[in-house]
Amino acid sequence: MGTSRLFRIFLVLGSAFMILLIIIYWDDVGASHLYLHTPVSPGPKTPHTPPQHHPQTSRTPSFLSDIDAFVNQFLEPGTGDPTDPAPADTTNQSERAEERYVPRREWKIHLTPVAAELRERQEQRRKLLQEMCANDGVAFPGKNRSFDDIPNKELDHLIVDDRHGIIYCYVPKVACSNWKRIMIVLSESLLQDGVPYRDPLAIPRDLVHNSSMHFTFNKFWKRYGKFSRHLMKVKLKKYTKFLFVRDPFVRLISAYRNKFELRNEDFYRRFAQVMLRRYANQPTPPASVDEAFAVGLHPSFSHFIQYLLDPQTEKDMPFNEHWRQVYRLCHPCQIQYDFVGHLESVEEDAEHLLRQLRVDNVVEFPTSHRNLTASSWEADWFSTVPLEARRELYKLYEPDFRLFGYDRPDSILNE
Repeated sequence: MGTSRLFRIFLVLGSAFMILLIIIYWDDVGASHLYLHTPVSPGPKTPHTPPQHHPQTSRTPSFLSDIDAFVNQFLEPGTGDPTDPAPADTTNQSERAEERYVPRREWKIHLTPVAAELRERQEQRRKLLQEMCANDGVAFPGKNRSFDDIPNKELDHLIVDDRHGIIYCYVPKVACSNWKRIMIVLSESLLQDGVPYRDPLAIPRDLVHNSSMHFTFNKFWKRYGKFSRHLMKVKLKKYTKFLFVRDPFVRLISAYRNKFELRNEDFYRRFAQVMLRRYANQPTPPASVDEAFAVGLHPSFSHFIQYLLDPQTEKDMPFNEHWRQVYRLCHPCQIQYDFVGHLESVEEDAEHLLRQLRVDNVVEFPTSHRNLTASSWEADWFSTVPLEARRELYKLYEPDFRLFGYDRPDSILNE
């Protein structure tokens, strides 16, 4: 490489780092006007050998990947010359050699197109979202705010995979465990014997929901500082964004079954005891879930609905994520999702999505054989809930019904 070319590269690198320092450390006054016009690349999507870690430890993506992409924009196009590599780490080479793996071949070109009816299904779902968000007759808290107005703590369900340019908003009780597994496999954020997991079902369940395994939007501020909100917008524009939803009432039934009909010490202490005291005439409920189950005591489904409708509930704390409305978790009127999956058609939708993401040669959506809550059970579950309470509950979750195309459950609401 000639002296003049080396000089130009060092000049560009120095200038880029100076710009980034100005972006990050500039005083609040006028700083946003500087970095809002700075082009940012989502980073390279080619496989790379990850830094080595002990088994089952997360790998934190580096801000340098974004810096590298930024700097590469200024190098002469068409030369094919890579940037100078970092000095090799010669420590523990024999141990590191055992941990090396061959990166998977990704971005395979698929010759068979996605079925036209599946593409049309997605077009209709996206169009419905846009129409409902523009419809003044559909009102709910936070609908008309901008993305900048969303508090950072409410962006904790948006998981980012920079390797493949994907953003997934997870909704509890909507196959989120399996989609989180897939995101871990794709982002290679968890290693086993020095090698990233390839089988989603092999990932230990306690790690699937461990927040350290997932890089979410609410973590951007800690890593990127003032640059974080703009970088979110860049990724939202360039990445493929998806979420999965299900019938809102069926989701509530599923949440109740999983958290209150099964032994769950955390949910018993945080929520079940409150319900028993308020609605079940139990001023001193058992101290533990085991004691409660031993005497056959747990909140009924009707108690759970009372809890959701009680104004005191959200005065104490926001809804738990397992029954919080999807519009509050995923902000569909501020984020234009590229793919909207339904749990009722999860196998077809999952196959379509993985094909669209060009990763179906890397990972498959796990088939679940667990006993799923069926929509046909709604009438039985709600038979113990007073009619007026059912109608109030529908008003509470009506935005989710309308945004995502679920029919109003007239058989439950018009008795």
